[in-house]
Amino acid sequence: MQAAAIIEILARGLAVEASSYEAVESPDRIPTLYVPRETLVESCRLLRDTPELRFAVLVDLVPVDYHPRVPRYELSYLLVCPGSGGFGTTPRRARLKVRVQAGETVPSVAGVWTAANWAEREAFDFFGISFDGHPDPRRILMPDDWEGYPMRKDYPVQIKQPVKTYAPLQVSEEQFVANIEAARGQARTD
Repeated sequence: MQAAAIIEILARGLAVEASSYEAVESPDRIPTLYVPRETLVESCRLLRDTPELRFAVLVDLVPVDYHPRVPRYELSYLLVCPGSGGFGTTPRRARLKVRVQAGETVPSVAGVWTAANWAEREAFDFFGISFDGHPDPRRILMPDDWEGYPMRKDYPVQIKQPVKTYAPLQVSEEQFVANIEAARGQARTD
C-alpha cells in the first residue's frame, strides 16, 4: 500500500482535506507520511481500526532533533500491520511523521497503542518533548534529578560531575593463595 492510498483513507475517515497530510518518498520504500499534530490521535485510531489498514502494532517512536531548523523536532512512528491473511502473509509497514516546534506538546497515542507509553516517556527523558494525556509522564532512563535533555543537539557536552574511576583490588601473594584454597575447600563441601 502506498502513502497516497493511506492518505486518501485517512482524509475520508476524518472528513478533512487530503492536503493536510503529506506523502514522502522514503529510501527504504516504507510508505511515509506527515500527519498534522492536531489530528495525530484520530489518524492513529483510523490506522489501527480501519479494516483496509489494520496497523495494530506500534514498533517504535523515534524523535529527531534538527536544531537549529524550525520546526526543531520530528517524531517518527513506525507501524506494522501483521497481515490478515494468516500464517505466511507478509506484514505491511508504514511510517507517520509529526513536526514539532520547540516547546510544543504532542498528543499521546498511548491510548491507541500501549507500546507508546514507554517510547513517549523516553522521548521526554532524552529530548524534553511532552505528550498531552500521557498516563505516566515521569523520566524513565535518566535519574529524577537530572538536569536537561541529553539527546538534544544543544545539550552541553561537558558534564560537571567528577569522573568516577575504580582502583583494582590489590592483594598480596599470600592473600591470593589463601583465597584460592578457601574457594577449593568450599567447592569440596558443596
